[in-house]
Formats: sequence, C-alpha cells, structure tokens
Amino acid sequence: MKKPELLSPAGDAECLTAALQYGADAVYVGAKEYGMRAAAKNFDFDSLREAAARAHKQGVKVYLTANILPRNAETEAYPAFLEQIRSCGIDAVIAADFGFITMTRKYAPEIAVHASTQTGIVNYQTANALYDLGVSRIVLARELSIEEIAEIRAKTPKELEIEMFVHGAMCMSVSGRCLLSEYMTGRDANRGACAQSCRWKYALMEEKRPGQYFPVDEDSDGSYILNAKDLCLMPYLKELAEAGVDSVKIEGRAKAAYYVAGVTNAYRMALDCMFDAPPRDVPKWVMNELNNVSHRPYTVGFAFGQRKDLIWHERNGYIRDYEVVGIVQRTENGRIFVSQRNRFFAGDTVEILMPQKEPPVLIVTDLRNGEGEPIDAANHAVMDCSFLCDFDVPEGAFVRKRTTE
Repeated sequence: MKKPELLSPAGDAECLTAALQYGADAVYVGAKEYGMRAAAKNFDFDSLREAAARAHKQGVKVYLTANILPRNAETEAYPAFLEQIRSCGIDAVIAADFGFITMTRKYAPEIAVHASTQTGIVNYQTANALYDLGVSRIVLARELSIEEIAEIRAKTPKELEIEMFVHGAMCMSVSGRCLLSEYMTGRDANRGACAQSCRWKYALMEEKRPGQYFPVDEDSDGSYILNAKDLCLMPYLKELAEAGVDSVKIEGRAKAAYYVAGVTNAYRMALDCMFDAPPRDVPKWVMNELNNVSHRPYTVGFAFGQRKDLIWHERNGYIRDYEVVGIVQRTENGRIFVSQRNRFFAGDTVEILMPQKEPPVLIVTDLRNGEGEPIDAANHAVMDCSFLCDFDVPEGAFVRKRTTE
C-alpha cells in the first residue's frame, strides 16, 4: 500500500507558494478560462508557465482545471486554448466534458487527462470507458463509499489512477451539476460562476398567504436546508489508500493562502505519520489544525454509506476561531519581522503556523513599527512591524491570533 499523493488547491500565486511550502505533492490551478472557479484570481499563460516551473523545481506536479460544462462557442475556442497551454509545462488537464476530454487528447496528446469529479464517476463501467478514451486518472464523485471505491479499483486497469476529495466544501449537489445558482441569479455554477445560492437563508410561504414567511425549522436564525457541511476524511486516509485511492484532494481554489497552508500542513503530517515504517500516531494537534481554519462543521460524507448529517441547519456563515495578523518576512537578532494583515496589540498571545511543526505560542513583546519605534498596536494594513522571538521562523509563515475564547 503506497502513500497517496497530496493534492492541494492553488487559486493564485500566493496560494501556490503556501501549497509548495507546506507539503503538497501536486497542485491544481485554473487559467483565466474554462475552470470551475471563476471567482478565483487564477493564472494567465505567463504566470501559469512560471507557476509550473516553480512547482517542478520542488518536484511538485501541476494540474490545470478545464472542467466547466462548455457551450458550443467555448468548445470552438478550446483548441487555441490548448495550444497556449502546451507551452506552459503543466502535467495534466482536468476535464469534465467528454468533448473536452477527446479534444485534449487530440490537440495536446503529450498532456495527461484527468476526468473531473464533475463527470459524475460512480461506477467502474464509466471509469473503464474514460480509460478507453485516454484518461489516465479519474476524480471520483463524493457520493461514493469506501467500499464502492474499492470495487471500482478492483475492476479497472491498475494504470488508471484514482483521485478522491477528502477535505473541504461540498455543493448541495455534492458532485456539482447544479442549476440553482443560474436559476436564482443568472450565474452558471457549471461554468465557474456559482453564487452559492444553497448557502442562503430560506423560509416557507403558503400560497394563499403571500408575504408571510414561516421558518422550516425552529432555529431563530432561520433554516439553511441546502447548506452542506464540509468534508473531512483525515482519520480515514489509510482506509482510502487500502481501497486503491492514489491521490487525496483538498477542495479550495477560491480559499485564501492561510487556508491552503493550514489544511495542506495537517494532511501532510497525517499522511507522513500514517505511512511511516512503522506507522506513527497522528498527533492530536494535527487534527486540531483543521479547526483553526475557516470551516463549516465537518462530516465524513458518504464514506461509510448513505448519510443524513450532511446539512448544517444552524447558521449560514463559517466557523472562524483564528485570524491571520501577519506574514513573516524574516527573523533577525532575536526579533520576528512581519507584514501586518489584521490588527494586533502588544501583549497579545499569538501562534505561528510553520511547515510540519506544532505551531509555537508566544506573547507579542516589545512591538515596534518598521522604523523601529515602540508601538502599542499594529493597526495599519500591511504595515511592517516586529517583536521579540527567540527561535527561527521561515519566511512566509503565518502569525495568527485566536478570535474566540
């Protein structure tokens, strides 16, 4: 049983840096067109070329999303897009549409094709058909149990790799193909512009009582009957590997760099512990790290069969117990120099998220501004400041502060 690849999201250059620094084996990115995260910054062709070069220098693979459900005009422009992509050095294209899959094989035969979760792969017959089309990896639907994954593995060629989402947000349609956003707002979720209508607050209205709204449940905040919890399968990575999963994927190309760093770091540590020889127990702090990024309550989804705990009825927002207050620039002469991101004060207790280490805790002491003058608070956006620190911290580490008791 081999250790699965850890695949992290990179919605922009900052997130790519975080994924590379915190232990990803591969990253998936989007160009300015054809990806399912139109709201992310994404990469133009020049920056995509630079991103691939940076990643490859560290032995990290780069997969490009072209996983929208395209209309006619978009398919006609796709060969020209592929011609540009061929010079960027990416390792694979992730596609959902059968036309895009066959066109990628035709116009860019040297680039591997991964079948997106948007394809809706839930059985081995579909997996084999995709393999016959030249697909080298399938990203399975989130609706599958570990038992079903194992059967797909047993009945498909061993050369066909299997990828599975293990962490992050789930659409109320789970593997996508949702029409709600387009119906409500005109923004097509199947072409990357989802308005997340499923996260909105809904009420019930009786036909003969217009304007009178009734909550669907008894919660004072209303009802969120379509608001899915977040997926978290960290405790079951070994079971997924035993079932034949080659790559475990973190959702989040629209998320911030701190999220990418924190979740990638936790899964890197968990995988390394579980697959060491002999295996080690995963430290408790590693699992706790998943609670230290913005998230909804977690669920194991369908990993063990049909579930009824997928929807979060209580509230619409995220759980945010920490905020990033600074990005480390350097440590020097017993001081840590940071670029401020959120206001913090002298005397605050902060933690530092560093790669593959339990985050150390320290108190902000002798806080100074960029000119070296003593200050009581770092309260200007992106200001340079420093405070005492008696250990080395790598550039790019995140300084964070708890926002809840």
